[in-house]
Amino acid sequence: MPPLRHFTRHMPKRRDEILDGGSIYWVVNGVIMVRQPVLDILADTEADGSACAALVLDPELIRVEGRAMRAFQGWRYLDPKDAPADLAAMGKGAEEMPDSMRRALAALALL
Repeated sequence: MPPLRHFTRHMPKRRDEILDGGSIYWVVNGVIMVRQPVLDILADTEADGSACAALVLDPELIRVEGRAMRAFQGWRYLDPKDAPADLAAMGKGAEEMPDSMRRALAALALL
């Protein structure tokens, strides 16, 4: 089975930073929901022959703290300090908790 890849037109300018633990963040219905680690970035070719870059992705999706966000190119613009926390790092049970409850507890500094 070939590696999971996401194609983009241009090679990222911050390639080395992305390969040093970077992820692509997926926005679903206006909310960042998961991240997917980028394992490699390769020069590739589109079906029409034009050059592109292929982000080789880890097949595992890592749930993150939901955050409202318009669609964006997360691998290019999301700095680590601005990235939402992984749910697994928020403590036992955070992944099973409904998003609304998790947000309410976080607002009260209880999570």
